[in-house]
Amino acid sequence: MKKSLIALAVLAAAGAASAQSSVTLFGVVDVGLQSVRADGSGSVLKMGTGLNSSSRLGFRGTEDLGGGMSASFWLEAGMNYDDGSGQAGPSLNNQAAGAANGGGLSFQRRSTVSLAGNFGELRLGRDYVPSFWNHTVFDPFGTVGSGAATNLRLKLGNSNGIQTTTRASNSIGYFLPGNLGGFYGQFMYAMGENNSNAANSSDGRYTGLRLGYANGPVNVAYSYGQTKVLARNDYKDQSIAGSYNFGSFTLMGQWGQEKLGNATGLGGFTKNSAWMLGGSVPVGAGEIKASYGRAKLDGAAGTPKGSQFAVGYVYNLSKRTAVYTTYSRVSNDAGVGAVFFTGLGASATGTSSSGLDIGLRHNF
Repeated sequence: MKKSLIALAVLAAAGAASAQSSVTLFGVVDVGLQSVRADGSGSVLKMGTGLNSSSRLGFRGTEDLGGGMSASFWLEAGMNYDDGSGQAGPSLNNQAAGAANGGGLSFQRRSTVSLAGNFGELRLGRDYVPSFWNHTVFDPFGTVGSGAATNLRLKLGNSNGIQTTTRASNSIGYFLPGNLGGFYGQFMYAMGENNSNAANSSDGRYTGLRLGYANGPVNVAYSYGQTKVLARNDYKDQSIAGSYNFGSFTLMGQWGQEKLGNATGLGGFTKNSAWMLGGSVPVGAGEIKASYGRAKLDGAAGTPKGSQFAVGYVYNLSKRTAVYTTYSRVSNDAGVGAVFFTGLGASATGTSSSGLDIGLRHNF
């Protein structure tokens, strides 16, 4: 009898422990055909991945610590499901020289451990930078595929090899608690991990914040980030963006500006100012998405401008599976170089490019 009672007690304790913690395997498998055409440069038909939603494979878990506190982890790897490889690893120190690997499986999308409670959340590891969230949350295409607003919006930073336009390694992040009447916020500090005696001791150091308000149909936020880069006299990215859900459709808009003290990539321009207006309309089991944006570069070579128009449709076959198509066209105003040209590169001023995505996405 005593042995039976002891066994029941052990089983009960084990059940309670398992109820207080959980681990989940999750991911997105998104594969499609992408056709890219460029004036004077030909065309390419290829199979791509993450054209509607970024392909990934991940593990996440949470443990209830009691007293309203919890600990959690999140490991998320980017995947190239068109060929089965993992996406290239992250910059180990937020600098181009700190690249990790060329395509083996790595949790470069997110690798964090967190402690959360009534005070908010403290998060350590590799994560999205606060200054990136406005780009993706208020973009109908979620910054993926041919219609991504970042084709124009982050062109300056990406062309100059800035490693923190989207994520940062070695970061300390803090998120405000979710009970502030709709107000939310995120702060981050990330380290470049250089020797203090080095001339570039601050390189790779990122500081940023995002503050917003979401209540009912309204969501609006401001974000700012700065990365120390000695050779470029620092990189700065700021934006203000928002959305309003009218019920029958959702309207989105954003304005942003990125700056470099000096630049070599993208023709040596040092400032990129861009805006985008877009939205989505539910239609039966699907959704129509569209956006239009313009950008202007500033520098010694002049002020060239570019624009992008994108339209897409997603049809949900189930809660987890969808088919989609997106068409986008990037046009460069006649002037100083076709700097906003994407895909194959530009051969002349006033040129344009177009992209067409058709694919299948499954979430698990």
